[in-house]
Amino acid sequence: MEQQDHEMKTFFQSNTAKMMMVGFLTLVLLIPLFFVQDLITERSQRKQEVITETTSKWGGEVFCYGPMLKVPYYDNTTKQLQTAYFFPDKLTTASEVKMARTLKRSIYKANVFSAAITFEGQFATPDFSALSIPAENIHWEETQIVFQTTNINSINSEVKVNVNGQKIAFEPVASSKPNDTIATLESGRFPATQLAGKTFKMELNYNGSHAISFVPVGKSTKATLHSDWHSPSFSGYFLPSTQNASPNGFQATWQVQHFNRPFNQQQFGPLPDLSKYAYKVDLITPVDEYQQNERASKYGFLVIGLTFLVFFLIQTLSKINIHIFQYSMIGIALVLFYALLISITEHSSFTLAYAIAGTAIVSMITLYAYSILQNRKFPLLIGGALSLIYAFLFVIIQLEDYALLVGSVGLFAILAAVMFFSRKIDWSK
Repeated sequence: MEQQDHEMKTFFQSNTAKMMMVGFLTLVLLIPLFFVQDLITERSQRKQEVITETTSKWGGEVFCYGPMLKVPYYDNTTKQLQTAYFFPDKLTTASEVKMARTLKRSIYKANVFSAAITFEGQFATPDFSALSIPAENIHWEETQIVFQTTNINSINSEVKVNVNGQKIAFEPVASSKPNDTIATLESGRFPATQLAGKTFKMELNYNGSHAISFVPVGKSTKATLHSDWHSPSFSGYFLPSTQNASPNGFQATWQVQHFNRPFNQQQFGPLPDLSKYAYKVDLITPVDEYQQNERASKYGFLVIGLTFLVFFLIQTLSKINIHIFQYSMIGIALVLFYALLISITEHSSFTLAYAIAGTAIVSMITLYAYSILQNRKFPLLIGGALSLIYAFLFVIIQLEDYALLVGSVGLFAILAAVMFFSRKIDWSK
């Protein structure tokens, strides 16, 4: 019996048992780490909710579809009055987007913009030959100009189109679709001969946020967009033909011909939803503080594992016993780093928060190691190693294109160092 007790005691004092306990503790610490990650996700969602609510009062995403001609006609087949839509023969769009200011609510900030948009172009004579509609069935005198857009409550200019010096006003039309975010604006009725072959010009001023997009309805569409925002993201069905971005802003141009699009210049029947064929610019923040915190927390398991590995190697080399409770305190401190990081970040920058939280945790663990090891050499080694780990992690977080490469090379170097320092350890004891 005494021999069994001695063997059990010897086993629990062996390096194998200590490694198993430290490994199990590392897995257990994933539980509070997951809670911290959930906290980061919750705070990020809360930020998006507040920003959405705040920007909705200023103006949301700007979307423009038009202008276009709407001509009613009588269909002999259905015996009903139908509608045909004709897009411009030429359309030029020029947009000047300026970041107006930063809206702040509580600790959250939202970037909003003001957009001045000019539409210029020319309508061709509407052609009904595809349907063989008799001329007497076409209600030319009831022609209207139609324009679809979002955020009509954020338009801070007159909505009028100038056709050869004649200004034609628009009125909103109630939508039959519930929760429809796209509003339809229609002009008064007039003969189509007043527009066919003549140039038009339309100027709109918006308050908006997040993004701006246009449907290239012109048979030949040319568009330019200039902004003082430094981080554009081009998306949608068409990418710009040219773009030039700098820290002071960007400029982009699009050129779209009718054969580049999967829709015709004439649309007979209800006006189709062509929003999926729009070209779009998102005015994004490349990596916000919550994304950086989320990326940092994903490396939490690595930080805990490497820190425990340093302590375990020092324990083995120095022959000083470190209790599993002391490992637990160190692990909890490492998890607390991410809670400190997210809480400080919300009131400052990520870099400053990382420096404060990292310094606090490294200092606390170094002092705790000094009380355990009772010398200066090993605690300073631990503090230096932990500082290098956090610095390495910070570099990876800041990198985007080279994060995987730098991370792989760094881990290779760490593994090589561990193999070097542990090469003479007798693991049989």
